[in-house]
Amino acid sequence: MYEITTLSNGIRTVSYESRDRESVSIGIWIGVGGRYENDTVKGAAHFLEHIAFKGSKEYTCKQIKELIEGVGGTLNAFTSEEQTCFFAKIPYRYLEQTFDVLADIVLYPKIAKSDVDKERMVILEEIKMYKDMPQYFVLELLDELLWPNHPLGKTLTGTPESVMGLTNKALRRFHQRYYSANNIVVAGVGKLKHSKIVRMVRKKMKVLASTSNKDDYLKVTGYENIPKAVFFKKDVEQMHVALGIPAFDENHKDRYIMGLLNIILGGNMSSRLFVELREKKGLAYSISSSVKTLHDTGVFIIRAGVDNRKIVEAVKLILAELNKISTSLVSSNEFDRARDYLLGQLLLGLEDTMEHMLWVGEDLITRNKVRTIQHVVREFKKIKREDISRVAKEIINPANFRLSIVGPIKDEQEEKIRSFLGIK
Repeated sequence: MYEITTLSNGIRTVSYESRDRESVSIGIWIGVGGRYENDTVKGAAHFLEHIAFKGSKEYTCKQIKELIEGVGGTLNAFTSEEQTCFFAKIPYRYLEQTFDVLADIVLYPKIAKSDVDKERMVILEEIKMYKDMPQYFVLELLDELLWPNHPLGKTLTGTPESVMGLTNKALRRFHQRYYSANNIVVAGVGKLKHSKIVRMVRKKMKVLASTSNKDDYLKVTGYENIPKAVFFKKDVEQMHVALGIPAFDENHKDRYIMGLLNIILGGNMSSRLFVELREKKGLAYSISSSVKTLHDTGVFIIRAGVDNRKIVEAVKLILAELNKISTSLVSSNEFDRARDYLLGQLLLGLEDTMEHMLWVGEDLITRNKVRTIQHVVREFKKIKREDISRVAKEIINPANFRLSIVGPIKDEQEEKIRSFLGIK
C-alpha cells in the first residue's frame, strides 16, 4: 500500500513498506529538467546536479560519499528533460543518516565558485564524450529534428558556450527558483515506516518555502507534417540509426496501448524488429524500440547499429515493419506473449527497492498520484489486438518520420534512404 503525505509547505512524501527487504531506497525528486532552460542557462539543471555533490551546508564532498558508500550504500543522481532526482540505496538502519545527507545537498548546496570552475571542465569533457559516441550523438541529432528551436531539441548537458557562461551566481538563481517545496517529492521504498519518513522530511525540510511555477516551460505546439532526415558523416565501424515519430504524452488515454505496441515492435528479443533485422537478415547487432512520454508530448523511437554496407536494406526493412504493424492485425499468440512479457518485467522490476522507488517517485512528481501495480495490470488486460492496430495507424504516419544517421554513409546510400522517406 502506498502512503502519501503532503506537508504544510507543499512537499509531498510517498512510501511503500517492504518488510522482507533489508534495504531502503530513498529519492528526492525535483520537478525541473532540461526543458525548463533557455539558451542562456542551457545545461543548468544538469550542472546543478553535479555541483550538489561537491559540498553542502553540513557536509564536505568527502563526507557525502563516505557516509553512504562507507556503510555499503550507493549514491547517485540524474537529470532528465522534466525531473532531477538525487537517490541512494542503503541498509535500512542507515536511513536517517542517508536522508540527512541527501536532503542537505539538495536544499543547501554550497555552489562555491572554485567548485563550479572545476566542474565546468568536467562537464565540457562530458559533452565531448557524447559527441564522440555515435550511439548517443545520433539521438542528439534526432531530438533536434523532433523539436527544432525548442529546449527539448537541445542537449541536457548544454553547449560548450552555455556551460562556459554558467557561473555560481547563475546556478544559485536556478536553484532558488526551482528547488522549492511545492516542486519536491520524497520517495522511499523498503524496510521503513511511512511515519518515520514523514518525520525526517518535516524535521529537515519544513523551513523550505513554495515559490516555483511547475508549468514554467515552453509548450510543444505542433509538428510540421513532412518527413525529415539528417545524415552525419563520421568514420566509424558501424552505422548508427535513430528513427523517431511524435507520439502520446504521459497522460494520454492510449499510453498503455502504445507501451504494448513498443514491446511487439522492438521491446525484446522476440520482437519483430529484432527477429527480422538481426535473427533473419543479420543486418544489425543492436536493434530496439522505446517510448518516451513527457508532459505535453512524446516520441516513439527505433534505434539500431547497422553494418555500414547494409544501411539501405536495414532502413527499408524497418519502414516495412512499421507499415506492416499499422496495416495488419497482430496474431493472438504474439499479442499474448508481448503483454505477458511487459507485465512480468514490471512485476520483477518492482521487487527491487530502487526500481520501485523510481516508479513511485516519478509517478507522484509527474501526475501527483501513484498508480498501483493492480491498476496498471487491469489497464493492460483491457487492451485488445484491435487497439494495437488503431494506435499504430495513429502514430505511424510517414509524414511525421524523423530519421538521423551517424556513420560513413555514401551519397548513393543517402539518396536511396531519402527516397524511401519521400524526401527530395
